[in-house]
Amino acid sequence: MSAVLIEQENHTLTVTLNRPEKRNAVNCEVMCRLYDAWRDLDSNDDLRVAILTGRGDTFCAGMDLSEIPKLRSGKPENEFMERVMKEPAVIYGAWLKTDRPGKPVILAAEGFARAGGTEILQGTDIRVAGESAVFGVTEVQRGLFPMAGSAVRLRRQIGYAVAAEMLLGGEDLPARRALELGLINHVVPDGEALSKAKEIAERLSSNGPLAVRGILATLRETETLAEEEAFVIEQQHGMKVMSSEDAAEGPRAFLEKRPAQFKGR
Repeated sequence: MSAVLIEQENHTLTVTLNRPEKRNAVNCEVMCRLYDAWRDLDSNDDLRVAILTGRGDTFCAGMDLSEIPKLRSGKPENEFMERVMKEPAVIYGAWLKTDRPGKPVILAAEGFARAGGTEILQGTDIRVAGESAVFGVTEVQRGLFPMAGSAVRLRRQIGYAVAAEMLLGGEDLPARRALELGLINHVVPDGEALSKAKEIAERLSSNGPLAVRGILATLRETETLAEEEAFVIEQQHGMKVMSSEDAAEGPRAFLEKRPAQFKGR
């Protein structure tokens, strides 16, 4: 069975890590399939949002450490490892560090999300966790560096002091504390994270797709800019949306008291 399950329902792409016997640790096959899923999300006009989750009672234990010496050897054991060696962009694209899709990605996490499990979380846009979920950037405990972006992103998402303690100590952060810090959006009863994520995905999918993408792009592109510079980028994305057919359809549907029929143009 594939190490990543891909399912499309209406406008939502659900991407499920499928190595429960390995606590959904990421190997080369997972990286390749994740990378391709994010590319498909961008290229398929029928898709408007994605959900990332894990099969079983664990979201993701991070990188499968048994893959690291194999990659260092330079001798690929399978087609996926060969691809990763030849296309380094696959690695960081899979982890949502670089080349992120231009459509929202919602995280649905149960159990624990450690190391790469919390690193990839930071590349998603809306995050849901089960009550018992825990998060942690644990690489330092293995003498490793969190290469998927946490040393840069985490302090921007939850503040310097807490990020420093997480990164340098490698300790777990319970779901409720992660919610307080703004690292995640929702905490739900165990087993209901995916259901809540689907509810959010349905809500996002009903909105104007051009507006969603324009707002998302503005959020990302202006993160570290001064307000004056950020407004230039906001104006560019905003005017593109406001001149679209969807921007005419939305108000018209409101006045006619009917659901809008957005076409993404």
